[in-house]
Formats: sequence, C-alpha cells, structure tokens
Amino acid sequence: HVDPPMDASADRHEPLFDPDLPAPTTLAGGTAERRGGLDALIDVIAPIALDGLVSGDAALAAMPATRRAGSKPVAIEGLNDATGQWEPPAAGQRYRAFQAGVQMANRTGALNEIEFSEFTVKASAFADAINGTPQFPEMLDEVSRARELDQFASSHDAQLSFVLRARHAAWSPGYVQQNAARLGFVPGLLPGRMVLPTSEAGLPPILGLGFDTQAALADDPTQSAIRELVLSLDVPQVARAEQPFSRMREIAATLAAEMDGVVTDGDSQMLRDDTMDIIGADLEQLYDTLDSRDLAAGSALARRLFS
Repeated sequence: HVDPPMDASADRHEPLFDPDLPAPTTLAGGTAERRGGLDALIDVIAPIALDGLVSGDAALAAMPATRRAGSKPVAIEGLNDATGQWEPPAAGQRYRAFQAGVQMANRTGALNEIEFSEFTVKASAFADAINGTPQFPEMLDEVSRARELDQFASSHDAQLSFVLRARHAAWSPGYVQQNAARLGFVPGLLPGRMVLPTSEAGLPPILGLGFDTQAALADDPTQSAIRELVLSLDVPQVARAEQPFSRMREIAATLAAEMDGVVTDGDSQMLRDDTMDIIGADLEQLYDTLDSRDLAAGSALARRLFS
C-alpha cells in the first residue's frame, strides 16, 4: 500500500472529529446497509442459544451496565421472532436467539486477552439473566485475528490536514467564521471548531476547520488574533462519493484567496498542485484497498474500526 503523505498516521490517535457529532450507532446502516450491526469482519461474536422466546424487556433489563470491554465497544443483538432480523433488543419485541459481540480493533489498538475476558464476563452475565447458553470462540485465535485486523487498520489509516497561514494581517474569529460559513461550514461543539456536515444527518462531518481555542474564547479583540487555521479530513470516516479530498483542496484554495493566506503542510512547506495531485492519487489507492476488504471509507464498519 502507499501511505498518503502528511500526517497519515501509522501511530493510532484519537479521531479528529470525535467531539462534534455523536458516534455512529452499531446499526448505523439500518436495513439498507446490514453490515452496520455485529459483523464477523471486525467483531468477535458469541452466539447465545435460548430454550424458548425471551421478551425484549427482559433482555433490556439484563443488558450490561457499560457497553465496553476496556477500550472496545460491546454490543448485544437479538433475533427478532416476528421479523427474523438481528437488532438491538427493544421493548415489546420477542427474541428467539441472541448474540454478543466485542469489536476486535479500533484506533486504541487490538483487542487483548484482558478485554476478551472482560467481554466473556459481561456476555455470560447477560446470558445467565435470560437463561441463555453462550458459546465463546477460542480466545487466542480471536486475539490473533484482532492483531491482524489492527495491523491492517493502522497501515491504512489516514488523517490529512492542511494549514492555512495568514500572509500579512492576522484574522479575527468572526472573520474566519464568516468566510468558512460561506463555504458551508457550521460551528462545531468546541470553541474554535467548525465542520462541513454531510447531507445525511448523524454521519461524521466531511471536513473539520480548527483555530486557536484561546482566540475563539477571548473577549478582547486584540487577544483574538488568528494567524493559522487547520483544515482536516479523517479519510476512513468519509465516503469516497463525497469527494472529500477535492473539496478540501478547493476550500483551502478559496479561503487562501479570499483571506490572503497560503496553504502549507504541518511543517510550513507550501503545498503546490503537483504535491496535491500525488496525495490525491495515494488516496485513491487507499480507497481501493479499503473497498477490497469490505471496509469502504464512510461505511458503518469503517467508521467503527477507525474510531
């Protein structure tokens, strides 16, 4: 594979967009994208057999207090007796089987033995409460599968950022917000943070725009001088169809022209068109690789794995 240059992380770190929007739920795709629920591609799954039907209310009462094992999300799904679909337990429904799952990797790394054990404790307690019998896969096999997935994810994770620097006069927060708003950015949840939302509610934003928090919070205009903005793209979180990179390029160029700035990388090197073309080509390869592993950028599974 070819790692995109500039901040393409081999080190795992927190996703850039975490604070701004709720994390996608485990069933983000609904019926259109079944692969949003528990999936053997990225989850360890333990089937729970039942003697008879179990009500959704009983299942909800038995759910573990926290849905994590260490740093990994844990989910429980029931096989709805009426619809024949797997879903998170819901009141008023009846279920003929359950399955518990724990995610094998995310940006904190691979599922380890301690997290696997914590998962089995939680899933067993749930199964006991509903008189079910869980069947767990072999721990060492799953932990080794988790390491392989993590290795793939770490080497195909890319978070790009461009820096827009003021050439002459510094900018005020209001001036930055006004220019960004014209290009579709809306305020994020944190001061000094704006996001370009997708057309579909609840999905991570296409791009982030950040500037100095201190400046954003300053009451005194003389203290609020901004000399640089960071435009960021969390590649695996955003669908290729949104064309996030070409939009990022276009927005950077527009802001630079309108605000008298220059576009550079994190080391203050000017980003010329030929460099941008190379990054774009690397990204296309990355998208192809993710597609070939059924982890297309922006899909429910990719958003979970790269979070």
